[in-house]
Amino acid sequence: MDSKVQQVVKETILNLHKKGIPATPSEYQKEFCKVSKVYDFSVQECEVFKKFVEKLSKNEQIEIKNKEIATFEDLIPILLNRVSKESLDSLAKLFQQSITPSISIDIDEDLHKFSVKIGNSPALMFEDDIQKEMQNFINKRFEADKKVVKEKTAEIAKMLTLMGQYFSDAIQSSGNGSKEVSNIKSEIQSMDMQTPNIETLTNLQSKLISAAKSIENEMTNVGEKLSSGKSEVETLEQKVIKLQEELEKTRQESIKDHLTGLLTRRAYDDAIKRIENNFIRNNTQYAIVFFDLDHFKKINDSFGHEAGDVVLSTFAKVLGKNTRDLDVVSRYGGEEFVAIVHFNLKRELLKYLKRIKSIIQENNFLYKNNKIHVTFSAGVAIRNNHSSYDSTIQKSDMLLYQAKESGRNKIILEDGTVI
Repeated sequence: MDSKVQQVVKETILNLHKKGIPATPSEYQKEFCKVSKVYDFSVQECEVFKKFVEKLSKNEQIEIKNKEIATFEDLIPILLNRVSKESLDSLAKLFQQSITPSISIDIDEDLHKFSVKIGNSPALMFEDDIQKEMQNFINKRFEADKKVVKEKTAEIAKMLTLMGQYFSDAIQSSGNGSKEVSNIKSEIQSMDMQTPNIETLTNLQSKLISAAKSIENEMTNVGEKLSSGKSEVETLEQKVIKLQEELEKTRQESIKDHLTGLLTRRAYDDAIKRIENNFIRNNTQYAIVFFDLDHFKKINDSFGHEAGDVVLSTFAKVLGKNTRDLDVVSRYGGEEFVAIVHFNLKRELLKYLKRIKSIIQENNFLYKNNKIHVTFSAGVAIRNNHSSYDSTIQKSDMLLYQAKESGRNKIILEDGTVI
C-alpha cells in the first residue's frame, strides 16, 4: 500500500476515534474523503461523489453542505425529495399553457421551439438559464395579451364615440325635418281657396296634407327608432366601461400574490425599478430586508400544507400592516419575503425591524386547535453602501444566510448589528 494512502487511512481512524464516532462504512468514507483533501490525495470515489453533487440544484448543494453529507447513502433522502417524473411532466404541460398568449394568437418561432424543448425534457425547468428563459416568455405573454386588450378596447371606444355622434345628428336631423313638414302642412291648410279652379286646388291641398301627414309619421317613427338605437348604444357603452373596470381589477389581481395578498415577484421587480430610479435622481435612502421563515418545512410536515399556508398568509399580514404605503413588501418566493424600507436615521429602520420581530416572537400562529410558534431570520443591506441594487440585494441575501447558519431567529444588518 502506498505510504500516503497508509497515512490517510491511519489519520482517518484516529479522527473517528477522537470524535467518538463508530467506524461504520458511511462514517469512514466521509472522514476518509476529508483527510484525503488535506493530503491532496485524489480518491476516485470521493471525486465521483463531488462531481455528482455539482450536477444537483443549488438548494440541494446547500443542504448537502449544511448536513455535511459525503456519501451516496446519506444522499438518498435528499434525492427522494425530488419531484416525480409524472408530476414534472404535468408541471411542464401547465407551464407551456401558461406562456401561450390567451388573447394574442400570435406565437413566435422561439416560443414554439422552447415549448418543444421543455416538453421533451421537463427536468430542464430546474436549470437557472432555462428559468430565466421561462421568465422572459411569461413577461412576453403578459405584454402581448395586454397590448391586444388595449387595442381592442380603444377600437370599441372609438366606434361608440362615432356611433353616438351619428345617432345624435340623425335624431336632430329627423326632428328638424318633422318640424319643417309640419310647417308645410300648416301653410297648405291656411291657403286661400277663394280662387279660380278651386276644385283642383282643393284636391291638391288634400293630397299635400295627406303626404305631409305620411312624411310626418315616418319621421316620427325614424326618430323613435334612432332614439331607441342610441339607448342601446349607451347600454353597450356601459358594458364596455364595466369591462374596462374588470380588466383593471384583473390587472390588480395579477400584481398581488393569491395567498398572501402581497406583491408578486414580477410586480416587485416593476416597483423596484421606480424606487431605484428615484434613488438615482434624489438619493432617497432605503434598505432591503430579506425575510425567511425558520424551519418552515417542519411546519408543513407536522401540521400539513394548509397550516403552512395559514402561517405564510398571517406572516404576510403582519408585514403588510406594519410596512408603510411608501415602502414595498413582496412575497419573493416560497417562505421568503422582501421589504424595501425608506428611512433617514438608522433608529427608524431598527424600530421597524424590532416591531416585526416582537410581534412574531410574542405571538403564536393559530391553525384549527394548534398554536404554532414561528420564528424568522432576516438580512438587511443599505442601498447607499453599494454600487447597485443587485449588489445590495445579494448582500442582504448573504446576511440572511449568515443569520440562518448562526442559529436562526435573528436579524443581521451589514454593520454587524444583530436583533
